[in-house]
Amino acid sequence: MVFQERTYSVLIVTASERFTDSIMPLLPMTDYWPVQTASSVAEARRWLADTEFDIVLINTPLPDDFGMHLAIDICTGSGAGVLLLVKNDHYNEIYSKVVRYGVITLSKPTNRQMVAQNLRILCATRERIRQMQAKQATVEEKIKEIRLVNRAKWLLIECLNMTEAEAHRYIEKQAMDLRISRREAAENIIKTYK
Repeated sequence: MVFQERTYSVLIVTASERFTDSIMPLLPMTDYWPVQTASSVAEARRWLADTEFDIVLINTPLPDDFGMHLAIDICTGSGAGVLLLVKNDHYNEIYSKVVRYGVITLSKPTNRQMVAQNLRILCATRERIRQMQAKQATVEEKIKEIRLVNRAKWLLIECLNMTEAEAHRYIEKQAMDLRISRREAAENIIKTYK
């Protein structure tokens, strides 16, 4: 892979050591680190409860469950990209069930190049999800600020009999005069008048 400043954490879920041995050369530490393995759905769920992974590779079937529900749960509950490897006989059936959740499905047997290409797709998808999560966090912060400012306005209206426009100007002026954010000015007003 091309030099990058980010590495991707990987969880390999498989009951086959041979599968792990064949995948590891495709996961150089410069691009993928750390790489963990789980041999069952239960073990994978324990890993996922404690660690956030960027990519999860699931080689089906697994000893305690097929692995399809694990793939769906990961995609719906986290930002991780999932590659589900299924036997060619079951590919169409499984693909039709998991595609709407964002699970990438690959039929077995496959070759190293196909797995490597899908890993790159998962990396690109993970970056896109990261960007969307960052935008969402920014929007949520702005909403919190608006709520705080509105709460401070209503306190000024109740306690100092200001109009809404006067309360708004007061908060803006406090922020400017004290060289603080509107959020900090609102928090100060809330502390004072609550």
